[in-house]
Amino acid sequence: MANLADLKLSLRLDGDTDDALLKGYLATAESYIKNAVAEDAPDDFWTRVDVNDLANTATLALAATYYNNRQVVTTTTVNPIDLTLSAIIGTLRGKYSRYQEEASADG
Repeated sequence: MANLADLKLSLRLDGDTDDALLKGYLATAESYIKNAVAEDAPDDFWTRVDVNDLANTATLALAATYYNNRQVVTTTTVNPIDLTLSAIIGTLRGKYSRYQEEASADG
């Protein structure tokens, strides 16, 4: 999955002041993505070429959302879940379903 350097690049952050916070957001985002797709998906599913980039993008998007929306009160409208993230999770669910079918066919 995505790493701290990738998240900092996507957020355009140079310093290390928020590194601990960002690591926590990455871990939370990764857990959310994995649980939203399939709690029991094995590690080899997440490392597949057709899955890894999607999972990384979703993880970075969600972790960035956590970072950018840290305030409890805001004056702007915030969507609870990004539509892009929802679309990627849907795609990953489909890929996991196919993965399971392939595993069943292989015996």
